[in-house]
Amino acid sequence: MTTVKIIFSTLISAITYGIIHDMITAHLCVEYFTIGHPRVIESESPVLLALLWGVIATWWVALPMGILIAGFSQFGKKPTLEFRDVIKLILKLLLIMFGIALIAGVVGYVLTELDIIYLVLRLAEQLDPSVHSKFLAVGWAHTSSYLSGIIGTIIVCTIISKKRKSLIISNKSPGLNNHNRKARVS
Repeated sequence: MTTVKIIFSTLISAITYGIIHDMITAHLCVEYFTIGHPRVIESESPVLLALLWGVIATWWVALPMGILIAGFSQFGKKPTLEFRDVIKLILKLLLIMFGIALIAGVVGYVLTELDIIYLVLRLAEQLDPSVHSKFLAVGWAHTSSYLSGIIGTIIVCTIISKKRKSLIISNKSPGLNNHNRKARVS
């Protein structure tokens, strides 16, 4: 049951992150969603686009993320971690991703304003030049979220593996079976 809870909670947490992220970025540059993405609804509403794309663009990353994290925390011969310990790591990862996205968005904006980076011609021709910096800022924020999420998931799985390994050493006691024993770690 803990495995399902971890997968489901990761999925819901990440989709919530995606919606919040898209609420911010869609309000900064709605064109990123209307011109930079396929049209899935006929709307220019930043709220509707953020709700829709927050789910569409997140679930397919969040599901394998949850499966990996659940697998690393629950399967094998090492003591398993409790749900609350795993969810703390997931929420920390999402907060770090948000910070990285914010920094990347600012960097993308500044680099565009300094004429160091440019929109590809296909997109640049469809957008007013005043939107280019915002478009690239949003693009950088989104790309950094995916990248930091993937790298962060690997780091979280590594942390989980190390915590489980340390539980073998710290929890060894005569008469206790460490294989199925739940352990809480901070």
